[in-house]
Amino acid sequence: MVGIERVMDEIAHRLGLDPLAVRRANFYAADAEGALPPPAAPRGISETVKLGADEDVASRGALHEAAEPTGPVAEAPADAQTTPYGMAVRGFLLNEMVDRLVETSDYHARRAAVADWNARHAGIKRGIALTPVKFGISFTLTHLNQAGALVHVYQDGSVHMNHGGTEMGQGLHQKVAQVAASRFGIALDQVKITATDTGKVPNTSATAASSGADLNGMAVKVACDTIRDRIARFVAELHQADPAEVLFDAGNVQVGGTTYTFAEAAQLAYEGRVSLSSTGHYRTPGIEWDRIRGKGTPFYYFAHGAAVTEVALDTRTGENRMLRVDILHDCGASLNPALDIGQIEGGFVQGAGWLTTEELVWDDKGRLRTHAPSTYKIPACSDRPPVFNVSLWDQENASETIYRSKAVGEPPLMLGISALMALSDAAAACGTVYPALDAPATAERCLFATRRAAG
Repeated sequence: MVGIERVMDEIAHRLGLDPLAVRRANFYAADAEGALPPPAAPRGISETVKLGADEDVASRGALHEAAEPTGPVAEAPADAQTTPYGMAVRGFLLNEMVDRLVETSDYHARRAAVADWNARHAGIKRGIALTPVKFGISFTLTHLNQAGALVHVYQDGSVHMNHGGTEMGQGLHQKVAQVAASRFGIALDQVKITATDTGKVPNTSATAASSGADLNGMAVKVACDTIRDRIARFVAELHQADPAEVLFDAGNVQVGGTTYTFAEAAQLAYEGRVSLSSTGHYRTPGIEWDRIRGKGTPFYYFAHGAAVTEVALDTRTGENRMLRVDILHDCGASLNPALDIGQIEGGFVQGAGWLTTEELVWDDKGRLRTHAPSTYKIPACSDRPPVFNVSLWDQENASETIYRSKAVGEPPLMLGISALMALSDAAAACGTVYPALDAPATAERCLFATRRAAG
């Protein structure tokens, strides 16, 4: 990804074009009119859940319990846009997203201002770049695209669950707890999650590929819905009502003209000898990948994003810093906007560090010298841009993910490429030669790039 972005950057330099124009020329086309999903509902998960008239435990989840395709990998439709590995591209958002980001970041005016600054200053050069990302979500090792969960409801209305994902600060437990609270229509503080335990949920997949909430959220949903349906059928039978009319909302269970608290409904179900425990299992549908041929549909969907980064570069020392970053990222109908924005901010800074300061250096005996925080330079708090704007794209996922959300882990990391391209843009202002700035763009490499540009 870094390599091809640099290729487009050099093409633009040699043709005298804005690099954004070259990137746009290489976008996939947007879907046909009416093919995109409707705008997302208000962000966050609703706590109102009603059992559909045509839903039951046996039919719910039939899609994700269907057997995976066997035999040859299916070919994409002849009229479809495809990736180099033959996957049809649907729901491509970058045309609209880049249009909006160009407007909200004032990209064109700022690019003109950067050019004006560079014409008047020799010591400090500025650069600006807009780079997009289209990131496939799923494990390419297909069997890893599954997850399990174990959910218990207690007589007091509390919910205890375990799932196969690992919480490492990304907010996975919070999101999965929100899913459980939503399915039962209860407050979040009634849900407790214990640490991942293969004695409770066996055969867990790695929490990786940005798929933690997608997989485990759906597994928890399946388990919760199984218990919820049992409670609904039981209280409906007590009142000679249709289970489809039972409503789980705001901590209550409503049937006919009677309202129980969720705890009262759980107590009644327990006394009626209804099982209040269930496992849940989810497998991502519709994916298949021939690793030998390098063909198939390895991803369930794509997450999209774009970033505009403006930098300042000291041409005498190579030292540099980010001045402003604007990001527009696609999280679908976000499960938790605060968590997702935090992941985007952190992922971007991590990506910028990866491409600017995090250099691996070996000595003449092959020993790694940058092996500690004193020598391997990860970003510090002071490396964040003073102006850092992050917005979420307001459209739900076209694929049937948990509440139509999208993964947000690795995709923002790739937006750090805009920092590298902005430094290249600043170095290019020193002359007429393409600076060929390599990653990581350390101060030393930035200094050499300015000299190459100057000829």
